[in-house]
Amino acid sequence: MTPERYSRIVNVLNKRQPDLTVITDEVHKGRNVAAIIRTCDAVGIDNIHVVIPKAGFQNYRGTALGSEKWVEVALHENVATPIHRLQNQGFQVVAAHLSDTAVDYRTIDYTRPTAVLLGTERHGPSKKALDDVDTHITIPMLGMVASYNVSVAAAIIMAEASQQRQQSGLYDQPRLAESIYKERLFCWCHPVLADYCHKHNLDYPELNEKGDLIEGPSWYRRVREELNREEGSVE
Repeated sequence: MTPERYSRIVNVLNKRQPDLTVITDEVHKGRNVAAIIRTCDAVGIDNIHVVIPKAGFQNYRGTALGSEKWVEVALHENVATPIHRLQNQGFQVVAAHLSDTAVDYRTIDYTRPTAVLLGTERHGPSKKALDDVDTHITIPMLGMVASYNVSVAAAIIMAEASQQRQQSGLYDQPRLAESIYKERLFCWCHPVLADYCHKHNLDYPELNEKGDLIEGPSWYRRVREELNREEGSVE
C-alpha cells in the first residue's frame, strides 16, 4: 500500500454520499448498467439498487456489473422492494419518466435523501414503479429523438445532484457510518485479505494510519493457529 494509494482511497471515502442512490428498473444491457455504476462512483454514491431483468442481463465483456468494485450493488427481484425500503428510510424516490406530472429534473432538491429510478432502455420504468415513486422527472430535449440513453440520462441527473450537494457542503466531511467506512477502507486497501476473512468468517484486522495491518505477522500467526485447531477438531 503506497501512501499515494492510501490517500486517494481515504479521500474518496470521505466524499461518499450515503443518502444518494440509484435504482435501475430491469435495465438489461450490461454496458448501460456498468456505465451507470461508473457515474455513481464518480459522484460519490456508495451503493445502488439493481432490479434483475426477467430475461437476465446482456453481458458486456463478460459481466454486467464489472464496475461494482467501488460501488456496492444490491440486487432485487422486484422494483417495489428498494422503492419502499428507501421511502421508509426517508428517501424521496424520483423516476426519470416523461408524464403529464413530470417536472424538470433541475427543480428537485437533491440535497435531500434521494433515489433516482431509471427504467429500461425501450419502455422506461414499469407501471408499478411509476405508481410507487414520489415524483416523475424529465430532462428537457430540443432535438428529434425522444429520449437519452439511460446511462446518459443517469449522468446528467447525477451531475445536477452532485453540483447541488457540493454547493451545500455535503462533500466537505465524511458522511458514511463509521462501521461502513471501516469496512470499505479495509476492502479497498486489502481486497485479497478481505476475501480471505469473508471465506473464514474472520473479523478484519485493524489498520494503522498508513493503511497497513497493525501487528500483521502476529495476526497471521494467530489466525493460522486458530484455523489449524478448527480443522483438527473437525477431523
